[in-house]
Amino acid sequence: MIPVYDEEENLPVLHAEIAEHVGGMGVSWEVIYVDDRSKDRSFEVLLQLREEDPHVRIVRFRRNFGQTPAMSAGFEHSRGRVVVTLDADLQNDPKDIPALVAKLREGYDIVVGWRKNRQDGLMLRKVPSRIANRMIARISGATVHDTGCTLKAFRRELIANLAIYGEQHRFLPVLSLASGARIAEMVVNHRPRIHGVSKYGIGRAARVALDLLTMKMLSSFAKGPLPYFTMLSLPFVAIPILYFAIGFLGPESLSFSTRWAQAMIVTLGLTSMAGVYFILLGLLAELVVKLNMRSDRPMSSRHLSVRKAALSAGPAPVGKAAPSNGGRTT
Repeated sequence: MIPVYDEEENLPVLHAEIAEHVGGMGVSWEVIYVDDRSKDRSFEVLLQLREEDPHVRIVRFRRNFGQTPAMSAGFEHSRGRVVVTLDADLQNDPKDIPALVAKLREGYDIVVGWRKNRQDGLMLRKVPSRIANRMIARISGATVHDTGCTLKAFRRELIANLAIYGEQHRFLPVLSLASGARIAEMVVNHRPRIHGVSKYGIGRAARVALDLLTMKMLSSFAKGPLPYFTMLSLPFVAIPILYFAIGFLGPESLSFSTRWAQAMIVTLGLTSMAGVYFILLGLLAELVVKLNMRSDRPMSSRHLSVRKAALSAGPAPVGKAAPSNGGRTT
């Protein structure tokens, strides 16, 4: 599965390499190209490749959504027991695909490529990537050197339940680890870009950081929400207690006869009520989590069917009316 955005010069070379190395594995295979509404002739090139090779399938978005939605759509439309993802810029080497699949067959659920000798710019690509990988490893506990490498191999059972959005395609190993997946890492070849320009920049660092924070918060919150609501309530409860303790136990009692003091009392009363509200909300969230855990299987099925319906409604065959959420498939 390959997300594509303005890679018209790279696509013929890439597909020829895929056909050579994957076609020689002696297994049934397909290539799903997800065109993220390229501005160049990438879609026309893909149509030509499909005419020449029946292994090619195309998903096209109505507008540019980004790499994560493109990968999510590719996962949805893939049909193999093993799904391999890679970039369309020729920097990932299709020659590594057989080794990734062989490693997966050793009993792993996901094999992550490691661009140990990365062929990119130092300040705009390497340094931000290293910082992001260290942050992800520290916060999530996933000991993966290169979470941003698109070259990965997945088992079908794993991706069937992965819902990703934002910039979370780079967090797939972390999300997989949270679900109990067995993860392996393998050094892969990384080549310099020859044609086209990079679509990644330093501006993505903020979005990656926010998605990392969101992912950590949601994963921890789902296990036990009450501690988080209790922490939120502490300032609202502590401030009134401290105020009244100083007023009644201090060397000089505070006067509550002035309008300012009376307004303060009302404010502190409302503040303490907010603290109690957060605690009760935490208890309610705990109840919801416990009920969800008891009915985990049917809840998971409903969530999966909703995601499938939403995504399958996105892409539609070329030549038919495109749906409202912006994708179509050929």
